[in-house]
Amino acid sequence: MKMHKIKLVSAMLWLIPVTQGFSTHNRAGEITYRQLSGFTFEFTITTYTYTKSPADRSQLEVQWGDNTTSIAPRIPPPLILPNDYQKNTYKATHTFPGPGVYEVVVEDPNRNYGVINIPSSVNVVFSIKTILLVNPQVGQNNTPVLLNPPYDKAAVGHLFIHNPAAYDPDGDSLTYSLAICTREGGEPISNYTFPTASDTFYVNEVTGDLVWKNPVKEWQKDGEFDRGIYNVAMNIDEWRNGIKIGTIHRDMQIDVYETENDPPVNGPLNDLCVVAGDFISFEVTATDPNNDMITHWDTGGVYQVSESRPVFTMVSSDSGTVTSRFEWQTTCSHVRRVPYNWLVKAEDVNEDISLADIDNVNIRVIGPPTGPLEAIPSHRSILLKWSPCACDNVVGYDVYRRIGSTDYTPDSCEYGVPSYLGYQKIGSTSSWQDTVFIDDNNGNGLLQGTDYCYLVVAVYPDGTPGIASNEACGILVQGTPVITNVSVTDTDPAAGSIYLAWVKPRDLDTIPAYGPYEYRIYRAEGIWGTDFDQIHSFTTADLEDTTYNDLNINTQDVAYHYRVELYNDEPGNRFMIGEPGTASSLFLQMVPGDNKMKIFFRKNVPWLNTRYVVYRQNHSTLLFDSIGVVSDSVYVDSGLANGVNYCYLAKSIGTYNQPGIPDSLINFSHENCGTPVDLEPPCPPELTVYSVCDSFYNVLRWAIPEGECGEDIVKYNLFYTPLYNGTLQPIGTVDDRATTVFHHFPEETMAGCYAMTAVDSFGNESALSARICIDECSYFELPNVFSPNNDGDNDFFRPKAYRFVKAVDIQIFNRWGELVFEESYDDPSEFIWNGQIKNTGKIVSPGVYYYICDVTEQRLTGEEVRNMVGFVYVFTEKNPPIHVEK
Repeated sequence: MKMHKIKLVSAMLWLIPVTQGFSTHNRAGEITYRQLSGFTFEFTITTYTYTKSPADRSQLEVQWGDNTTSIAPRIPPPLILPNDYQKNTYKATHTFPGPGVYEVVVEDPNRNYGVINIPSSVNVVFSIKTILLVNPQVGQNNTPVLLNPPYDKAAVGHLFIHNPAAYDPDGDSLTYSLAICTREGGEPISNYTFPTASDTFYVNEVTGDLVWKNPVKEWQKDGEFDRGIYNVAMNIDEWRNGIKIGTIHRDMQIDVYETENDPPVNGPLNDLCVVAGDFISFEVTATDPNNDMITHWDTGGVYQVSESRPVFTMVSSDSGTVTSRFEWQTTCSHVRRVPYNWLVKAEDVNEDISLADIDNVNIRVIGPPTGPLEAIPSHRSILLKWSPCACDNVVGYDVYRRIGSTDYTPDSCEYGVPSYLGYQKIGSTSSWQDTVFIDDNNGNGLLQGTDYCYLVVAVYPDGTPGIASNEACGILVQGTPVITNVSVTDTDPAAGSIYLAWVKPRDLDTIPAYGPYEYRIYRAEGIWGTDFDQIHSFTTADLEDTTYNDLNINTQDVAYHYRVELYNDEPGNRFMIGEPGTASSLFLQMVPGDNKMKIFFRKNVPWLNTRYVVYRQNHSTLLFDSIGVVSDSVYVDSGLANGVNYCYLAKSIGTYNQPGIPDSLINFSHENCGTPVDLEPPCPPELTVYSVCDSFYNVLRWAIPEGECGEDIVKYNLFYTPLYNGTLQPIGTVDDRATTVFHHFPEETMAGCYAMTAVDSFGNESALSARICIDECSYFELPNVFSPNNDGDNDFFRPKAYRFVKAVDIQIFNRWGELVFEESYDDPSEFIWNGQIKNTGKIVSPGVYYYICDVTEQRLTGEEVRNMVGFVYVFTEKNPPIHVEK
């Protein structure tokens, strides 16, 4: 029976402040923030309330998502908007304990009465929230600013559009989606339904338009009250470098009227792409089918620029029509990665009800290209020159290179260097006037016979690239030997040999170098070896001798890097001609695995290898048989027997793709052997963790990795730390492969971080799984009613649960704000109030009392203080009536 009594009183407490005075008022709201420093943020809570309601909150409580709360005061004065809307702004600053994802929630019990798509809306808490990622690696971040207040009206059977006009000051990308309105704790309302439309109801994920096509009437006229009230919500997600870094949840009320009025309609508008410095001018005309007078109003991120703001002026106005002109002189300071949003609203003036049409235009301002780009080749490098960009606020230029031309021409709204072109960034300059770049491959020299192509883009202060330059290409002047072959002809630790060949140089008369000539051949150990020793030289008059056999070397264990230098050996005019060509032998790196051998083709060559033929030695004939052809630099030979030795060699087939140089360059590797063995650790399992708060344990579940990655797992090791940044300690081992669940009973706190490893039958242990942290349980709970009347039933006010609580500080006040009880407890089990006024021995009068309680708990980041506020109903008479909930 006690349970029924408590439930009814709790319900009565909830209903009393709502129904008395009919003080419903909350129509819309959102939470935004700006980052002040590190983990400190300033939050702005914006609510839109009914001006005629007596409920008017001077402050709101904010739940920070880190088990703390605080009070946000209202910044006076409120702003009065059309349609009986009042805009209220509250601000509060908060420092989060560390990196993480936090959900900030604000609640208000005064949701409007009579919301059609929220049953018993007056009894459903109104809440708004925002989610933020606190991560130093993401950088400074501020939420978008929502510039369009949600106070427009809708009409039955007519198109309704709302757009928040979101502007992100950091230039982050935004997406939009429908959301379910929320209740206590920011949780979705379970029986919420989206408004009914004869056509569709949706949010455009790119533009942010909330579109309600032709609302239907779902209400009955009640006296003079003839409208339908709906609450809808939308999420505005913020993205940076492909990562979602925040979400704003805007809740808004839409009033739908049945009316003979028709909304005005703006004429067609198109998105724009302009180059910085262009002047934008266009007109927008709205017409009204009822010949009502029309006003134009606009807003948007385009007005947030610091200089040369747009101007929107009315050109003409008459019954049923209005024309306005948008003008904007763009400048180089307007260049940014995301477009500016401009929103225009046409609203009619009608005695019955004013209706509106909203349209938005995205205006992208892109930086101009550089002046003409030139590529000037030499024997070793290519000199790039261009004229400065027209915008002098650029911070430098990025240089991109690829092999082969694309004949690329940017379209009207394309900027930067698109990834589909296959260009790679190779360098930058550091100022607007720094317009020369020498590409020598970071000092290593470019390759002979290769067609190098370049694009250059200007870079603006926020990192936004401008339009790419023209494409410029060049091939090195061929005044040096072009190596074509470094092929192992015999594998032996002492008597091995390599065949070296190159193409005769040409265009020597442009240097000039008239001979005679000397070839010098150098060798270094290792594919990338740089410690070259001269191993041979010879003089030639016609350069026709272009081969060399390197004998009696260790080709079994060592790869070699060769360099061929050409000298003009003319007496009195002796010099090295150009940059010498280099190339390495093809070397096989063997990586044994479980019943397989992974073979990597290691090389350092100036040509492009298009494919590799792999050979394995037959154990019976001792001949090498072809077993596969691949285009990648790795081959996996599977289905082998562990413990058996296998030998391999490979043939590479390559090309320079240049005239005058032989095609299909064939080179052989050395022979190399290996023995398969299981040294591969399994993949770490995918771990999930959740808390069973009532039973004081955490559940760890995981999935066995699929395929070979997890086929021979035999056991799992589990690790835990109670702190976010703590060191993981082992807590147990599961010796059964098929068991994929573990219950952990922590001693000090339910919060903590977990990870695990898998171990296979050979003792190989996987890497740690992803570290999963939880902090879901709060155990300190106070009742909402007690009766200090010495009847032995609910005589004391004390916590119903207090596990993992370190300390409690509580203050209790009567309805006039007078303190009636105050105490601090280092042991929460000692917390008890007998209903007496402090230091008097007198029992308090029956009624509702307000408490503020600071609870020190062991949480994920250590000991934290959670602020609790609430009400308790005190009965003092003997045998209070017992009510059974129906």
